Amino acid sequence: MEAPETYADPAAYASLAKEQKELEPVVSAWRELTRLRAAMAEAEDMLAAETDPEMRTLAREELDAARAALPEAELALKALLLPRDPNDGKNVIVEIRGGVGGEESALFAASLYRMYAMYAERRGWTVSVANVSETDLGGIKEISFIVEGEGAYSRLKFESGVHRVQRVPETETQGRVHTSTATVAVLPEVDEAEFRLDMNDVRIDVFRSSGAGGQKVNKTSSAIRVTHIPTGTVVECQDERSQYKNKARALSILSSRLAQAERDRQAAQRAGERHSQVGTGMRNERIRTYNFPQGRVTDHRIGLTLYRIDAVMDGDLDEIIDALAAADQAEKLRQEG
Repeated sequence: MEAPETYADPAAYASLAKEQKELEPVVSAWRELTRLRAAMAEAEDMLAAETDPEMRTLAREELDAARAALPEAELALKALLLPRDPNDGKNVIVEIRGGVGGEESALFAASLYRMYAMYAERRGWTVSVANVSETDLGGIKEISFIVEGEGAYSRLKFESGVHRVQRVPETETQGRVHTSTATVAVLPEVDEAEFRLDMNDVRIDVFRSSGAGGQKVNKTSSAIRVTHIPTGTVVECQDERSQYKNKARALSILSSRLAQAERDRQAAQRAGERHSQVGTGMRNERIRTYNFPQGRVTDHRIGLTLYRIDAVMDGDLDEIIDALAAADQAEKLRQEG
């Protein structure tokens, strides 16, 4: 990186800087492991050579401390050397759709969007809505939004699946608890180098944006609908005022969806009937329940229950995501043997 020819090439410098950042945790873990092994060897030599009782006691304490810390250091290095998900550093496209439960499912979908938007704000990420279909009561039939920021996919990838809510709907007059669902899909954003979309397979339609009225209605025909003819996949984008920006964003989302479909197909082919506990990302899996009367959130994949639903719905997701990431890492270590 310090070489003049590298410093003069912004692309090469950025690539090396990224590589250095990725290697730093591995190097630090290796240095810590090396330090512990050296400390053990030094303490053992001291025990063999020393006759002074106090020095032998000191050497024994240092040896015991290093020996106790060694397994954790070895495990940390092994975890860092596991094959890294190539998508972890990417921005993500999140799609939320109301499921079973009518208007209540749409209201729950809106609650999930708010939860993820607040979580993104906590992490310093940016959120931009690509397309949203709202209901008259403030619910969301479906929404697509892009989350940009360091590590966005590595954290949000565990959110794919069916989310279930148990609560008394705002429209319920008898005070009965209803169960509704919403589906969440998390897709890593792809670029042209990874997935080349054949424009001959794409139909592009322009239409006038719809909205809830007032300033939300776009008076120009800038909304874009792109259809991938071979698969029938449809993406709409109407958040931007610019037709060009809507088209670019819709094509990006379409490419990400098609790339994810191909990844899912390949993963299913490789895995056959085997499913790991965490991270399968199948859309039909019920992954989490939000029970408002009991104030609890339960993630069914790892059996984690938290009794602080208000904090979770306000975007405090780190405890859940940390636990999912740890379980995913443990499963990978087990598979590596």
